[in-house]
Amino acid sequence: MNHFWVIKLAIAGLVISTASAQLKLDYYAKSCPRAETIVQNFVSKHIPNAPSLASPLLRMHFHDCFVRGCDASVLINSTSNNQAEKSAAPNLTLRGFGFIDSVKSLLEAECPGIVSCADIIALVARDAVVVTGGPSWSVPTGRRDGTVSKASEALANIPAPTSNFSTLQTKFANKGLDLKDLVLLSGAHTIGISHCPAFTNRLYNFTGKGDEDPSLDPEYAANLKARKCKTPTDNTTIVEMDPGSFRTFDLHYYTLVLKRRGLFQSDAALITNSLTKSYVSELVNGPLQTFFDKFAESMVKMGQVGVKTGSAGEIRKKCAVVNS
Repeated sequence: MNHFWVIKLAIAGLVISTASAQLKLDYYAKSCPRAETIVQNFVSKHIPNAPSLASPLLRMHFHDCFVRGCDASVLINSTSNNQAEKSAAPNLTLRGFGFIDSVKSLLEAECPGIVSCADIIALVARDAVVVTGGPSWSVPTGRRDGTVSKASEALANIPAPTSNFSTLQTKFANKGLDLKDLVLLSGAHTIGISHCPAFTNRLYNFTGKGDEDPSLDPEYAANLKARKCKTPTDNTTIVEMDPGSFRTFDLHYYTLVLKRRGLFQSDAALITNSLTKSYVSELVNGPLQTFFDKFAESMVKMGQVGVKTGSAGEIRKKCAVVNS
């Protein structure tokens, strides 16, 4: 790692540690003691009836934290004067906004103006993972909500499924996240679905010459063409990110990545670097609990990126609208 990257990572780490020091476990113990239980009960009740929502709720947390930090700016609606993050291409397929609003309504009824939308996103993401059979972790709370949301910033900061290794490394490092975090957080692709436009260039026009991505297993590519994305213009077909195991939080995603069957270029990128490839192999050959423990650690780390605490930001009354 060159001198520039050492300095950049050190600065990013300092910013994260300074802000996250003000987060703490059981932040709402006195101000809203039932807050985390209310969130957990709602998730436990509704996600089993809508299991496909677990992945989008986890993805929402990721997309929120990568733009202006974990401040719930991803929830803000666009106005006539501003195109918010929701309007950016990476967020057009996000789902679960109504789910977050329902949790917020319950918490506002319990303790008005106390629990931030940013904390709700972080707690819901954790609890949704648990319902899918994944790990649990202690979520430090005390985040406050941002008041700025710009589509252009979402487009610039959120790693795209078409990202190569260099782009992924840069965008993660900009948030104080390292290569292990990249591998572990990519493991979220063990649950959920995608749509053809996120990867059809790998099937039909990888270099702009009507060719196929050579890093994609040919048999898997042929299967996707024959059974899923039958044309380059298919915008509606649903494709499992972890075929055969897309509702279960497990190691199967990494097994597919090593077989060159990761759905996205960003998945394939994990085995183009010797360090990340070796870490993927370690996870596949190790116990499931190791992945669970390490994934939990990276989620806590990501959940502290650029947080607003103290007097910064606000506690939104409604998650989609900045307080007037």
